[in-house]
Amino acid sequence: MRTTGEAAMPALPSVGGPLLLLSLLLALLYHGIAVKLVTDWAELPDFSHGFLIPFFAAFLLWEKRPELRRTAIAPSWAGVWLVALGLFELMVGVLGADLFLQRTSFVLLAAGLVWTLLGRAMLGRVKFVLFVLLLAIPLPTVVFNEITFPLQIWASKIASALLPLAGVPVLREGNVIQLPTMQLEVAEACSGIRSLMSLFTVSVIYGYFLERKIWRRVLLALSALPIAVAANAARIFGTGLCVQYWDPDKALGFFHEFSGWLMFVISLGCLYLVHLAMRLMTGEERHSA
Repeated sequence: MRTTGEAAMPALPSVGGPLLLLSLLLALLYHGIAVKLVTDWAELPDFSHGFLIPFFAAFLLWEKRPELRRTAIAPSWAGVWLVALGLFELMVGVLGADLFLQRTSFVLLAAGLVWTLLGRAMLGRVKFVLFVLLLAIPLPTVVFNEITFPLQIWASKIASALLPLAGVPVLREGNVIQLPTMQLEVAEACSGIRSLMSLFTVSVIYGYFLERKIWRRVLLALSALPIAVAANAARIFGTGLCVQYWDPDKALGFFHEFSGWLMFVISLGCLYLVHLAMRLMTGEERHSA
């Protein structure tokens, strides 16, 4: 069976041999890039969730195996342009020493190879797996900084608005909050970007397992942004209270570290509540009860 509208290649007796050969070539081409990526997962706390992605992607392929077996293999030259584009991106990334381009080129190249060797229908079956792989790639520094600074400002504004309600006078200048006893600076590490990246990844995984409607999965993923900002603002608020009414050293030490884990757990609870609210608004939860 051939996909309508595509110029199909001559039928191949088996794609196992070419796929094995291409896998070896990809391993040779990307092994250095992959090692550096794993190193970044280990050394950059903002992207430590990357360790989960390969296992989740492998699970997705394993779960889809009956569906993949039923999909007709229709090799097509139409995917060659995507292969060429992926190789061009890799070349530009290597010449320009841009890790983001080098890493994303693998996903683009993999998509092109699937399309070329297995057909467009097969590419449609694995497109979500390819999207998941993108979640493991750290953002470029320019994009990362553009996201981080607004998060710092938002969290600072919310915390500085809440602290006077608890009897703590504050003076905020940008991302710096001046308390009566000391100064709090909402640095990049405290911007909430770490919890945002991890929470976004968890929301994608959560939505896949517990929600079948695409629009709800998208909303769950998007809800990670306000949840992460609110949780981080609550963390800064708690730190300000501890500085004012408890012990500044403990507030910036034990409490600051412990509250990071605590706020992430609370964020997961908020993610569940968002999902529950969506189900209640559409009447599904009442119907199932």
